[in-house]
Amino acid sequence: MCQLLGMNANTPTDVMFSFTGLATRAEEHKDGFGIAFFEGCGLRLFVDHHSARVSPVAELVKHYPIKSDNVIAHIRKATQGVVSLENTHPFVRELWGRYWVFAHNGDLKGFAPVLHGAFRPVGRTDSELAFCWLMQELAKAHASVPSVEELTATLSELVPRLAAHGTFNMLLSNGQALWAHGTTRLHYLERKHPFGPAQLQDEDVRVDFAAETTARDRVAVIATEPLTRDEPWIAFAPGELKVFVDGQLMNCTRRLTHA
Repeated sequence: MCQLLGMNANTPTDVMFSFTGLATRAEEHKDGFGIAFFEGCGLRLFVDHHSARVSPVAELVKHYPIKSDNVIAHIRKATQGVVSLENTHPFVRELWGRYWVFAHNGDLKGFAPVLHGAFRPVGRTDSELAFCWLMQELAKAHASVPSVEELTATLSELVPRLAAHGTFNMLLSNGQALWAHGTTRLHYLERKHPFGPAQLQDEDVRVDFAAETTARDRVAVIATEPLTRDEPWIAFAPGELKVFVDGQLMNCTRRLTHA
């Protein structure tokens, strides 16, 4: 299946170390890649249906000075939908005057919701269909942008309805927070003072975060598989929905029961 990467921080932070680790795994997950990152209320999105190992877009991203407080990246191993640009994650929609970004790792069977609003898929993946349904149901539940706590409560009711159809590991962000749900494999870590060195799991690349950060910085990283070999990654429990704000895990994490 696909691989996910998310980052949430309390100050715009360089994500290239983690993205390099993710892109290394595109040898197997070769059916496209994408990365979306917020800059204030704006959003930059780079996607390509070619592997991140060979894509010139991926090379552009690696040399782009990305600094953001919310990032979602994805490398694809197709299960539903052909290998094409319109089927490449992350997907983006607007709701309540904010951009929303979504990426999914998994496979949903028999999911055929009725979509009757402004949210319709362009491609033919179960992932984009699930995203459109989530956006539709959030719009029905709230007239305007609610608090992070309210959004988490609503998502905790909606996500089990998706996970009931199969594997639903996902990342979702509106630039204010980063939500993550794990059905099978998802891990996270929090980097904070005192920062130390870290080495990528799949590449001979090492960074000393102490030289790149201040004592006030906080960064949370979420990935399908741990990206570094010397940091305390924590596995999601099956069915766990977590929300990260300002680089740390909020206490409204929920363990969901899938109907």
